[in-house]
Amino acid sequence: MIKFGIIGANGYGGGELLRLLSQHPQVELGMIASRSQEGKRLEEVFPTFWGHPWGKVTFVDSEDPSCTAGCDLVFMAVPHGVSAKLGPALLAQGARLIDLGADFRFKDPKVYSEWYKVEHQAPELLAEAVYGLPELFRDELPGARVVGNPGCYPTATLLGLAPLVKAGLIDPDRIIIDAKSGFSGSGRTAKPELVCGETADNMRAYGVATHRHTPEIEAVVARLASRPVTVSFTPHVVPMPRGILSTLHLTLRQPATTADLIDVFNAAYMKEPFVCVLPEPYLPETKGVLGSNRCQIGVRADRRTGQAIVVSVIDNLVKGMAGQAIQNMNLMFGLEETTGLLHPGMWP
Repeated sequence: MIKFGIIGANGYGGGELLRLLSQHPQVELGMIASRSQEGKRLEEVFPTFWGHPWGKVTFVDSEDPSCTAGCDLVFMAVPHGVSAKLGPALLAQGARLIDLGADFRFKDPKVYSEWYKVEHQAPELLAEAVYGLPELFRDELPGARVVGNPGCYPTATLLGLAPLVKAGLIDPDRIIIDAKSGFSGSGRTAKPELVCGETADNMRAYGVATHRHTPEIEAVVARLASRPVTVSFTPHVVPMPRGILSTLHLTLRQPATTADLIDVFNAAYMKEPFVCVLPEPYLPETKGVLGSNRCQIGVRADRRTGQAIVVSVIDNLVKGMAGQAIQNMNLMFGLEETTGLLHPGMWP
């Protein structure tokens, strides 16, 4: 059994981790920590746990260094900067670390500092940290001590980009990403722009030309293309609680049909348990993956403009966050990758 703890367990990501892990046959809950919810029971913070055996578990102070003692693995569901600060002590205790934030997604601390406006507190750990997108970097995960869980937008986007970049079929200097997310992607902290009166019947762009997931996408695409890459990324908030739809506009290097492109995606993902490439005439929609760890992808060739248009959808809180973290945990500890994650999505 893997004894796990969650620091920052009071947020949406922490709650989703607990929901999914409560059905995992190989884990044991060690502790849940939150400075703001210290002393409260889990069922008081997440009403879905009323009547569940974990519901009576009490939140402890996340700043207490002894709270993680005895844990084999600690999930960090905290703002950027916190994981890097606490990480070295956790590793010294013998625990492994999966960071759901941004602290261990970059190899270059200067890139992190430039986009997140803070100095990295544990740059010595970046060399060993694994970027936890299993479909691309699965072989690096077994035995890893530190994993940087990818962001939600990068997960949907990179899974849509990778097959075409690897095959050399698109111009990596002309990648345009138009992505939409449900408002849970902004977290559980109260913000004026996220109250019902602001989000209902409304859609807005944000972080235009400045979103912090941009360098994360660029770093991975550059790794796949073996050269520096710059992308255009525009995110939007749409009036739904959860889900991400990323539409990619990509310039083909040579003529191709939709059937050609679908063949490329099928070849890339035919053995992947959590990626589904849809045949014509179907295109993915966010409700098709709601509550699941799956990514659905559709692709079309636009012969008129010479573009490949890829549509990729995930649940931002599952494949984009907690589910992917559990997928990474399974691989880190030598478990079957799909353990606890095979349930389909919810409809409607």
